[in-house]
Amino acid sequence: MAITRVLAHSTVTDLTMAEDWYTRLFGRAPDARPMPGLLEWHLADTFGVQVWSEPNRAGHSSMVLDESDLDALAARLDQAGIAHDGPQDATSSRILSLADPDGNRVVFAGEFS
Repeated sequence: MAITRVLAHSTVTDLTMAEDWYTRLFGRAPDARPMPGLLEWHLADTFGVQVWSEPNRAGHSSMVLDESDLDALAARLDQAGIAHDGPQDATSSRILSLADPDGNRVVFAGEFS
């Protein structure tokens, strides 16, 4: 087996509301709409994020994304109107934890300053 790509996944109730939130999170519109009910942001050649509308399963997803500058990200999220508690120290890194409108967890991890 040779896995060549990973897509983190978030399941939501309302795709329009989720598209707005994730567009503000990533600072751009989705890169693809592979099928009805599915949005994709391609963050690099080998990884990205999928947002899938499935109301009965929504709100139970988690993803962790590495970020090189959590402080700059926090400032950008403030400008985009996305609520957060700012970067926090964890055991081996710093994290910035968010919840999308359905309560799905999106955690950005970075190195200590």
